[in-house]
Amino acid sequence: MIHTLEADGIQLSFSHRQVLSDIYIKCETGKVTGLLGRNGQGKSCLMQVIYGSLPLDIKSVRFDGKFVAKRLKRPDLLAYMPQFNFIPSKLTIARVFQDFELEFSDFERFFQGTSTSESRIGNLSGGQRRLIELYIIIKAKSLFAMLDEPFSHISPIQIEQVKQLIEEEKQNKGFLITDHMFRHVAHIADCIYLLANGKIHLTSSLDDLEYLGYARFLNHTYSHHVHNLRFELNAFTWILA
Repeated sequence: MIHTLEADGIQLSFSHRQVLSDIYIKCETGKVTGLLGRNGQGKSCLMQVIYGSLPLDIKSVRFDGKFVAKRLKRPDLLAYMPQFNFIPSKLTIARVFQDFELEFSDFERFFQGTSTSESRIGNLSGGQRRLIELYIIIKAKSLFAMLDEPFSHISPIQIEQVKQLIEEEKQNKGFLITDHMFRHVAHIADCIYLLANGKIHLTSSLDDLEYLGYARFLNHTYSHHVHNLRFELNAFTWILA
């Protein structure tokens, strides 16, 4: 059975600036939904509204067509990984996996050599901590999971492992993912929404992203980065010579 998560009619403004305007977004189990947009377009705010941590006086977040008010208290329906670290530092890894009813041995097999189960979360490196947060939200026993910047603070190899894990787990749930590393999102997404100037657009191709100004912006940024990298390498070679 396919389950749905829908949010519509969402309005949000800060200091007379309209951040989100009449937003509609839909996610389904068995699919990865990507959410793209430049910095400051309201992607994280939209996720917080859907999750309920940014409360709005609305009744337009629905699961299978039914409004659910206290989504924060419904881990069976929705799990959310924010940009910041959310697991208390004093907890051990074993306690975290116990609370989420997950086996640490499965995590160890997927991400070998990360840490021991008796380590405290606060003693881990930033990358190790992020991997554990990612894993428990991806594997959480919920119908849907939202991931905000899942590919940040982890290595390229780990990014590919996380993408593989999401692909496997989407058989059990639906995902809503946003990340500034848009190519990783595009690689695993079944559909992509773009937030721009307070409006949301359902896209069907890279041409749509370029038409709306997003892909062109990214290509310019990427070209600028490559140019700077070549300049630095040339300068380094000149110094060695």
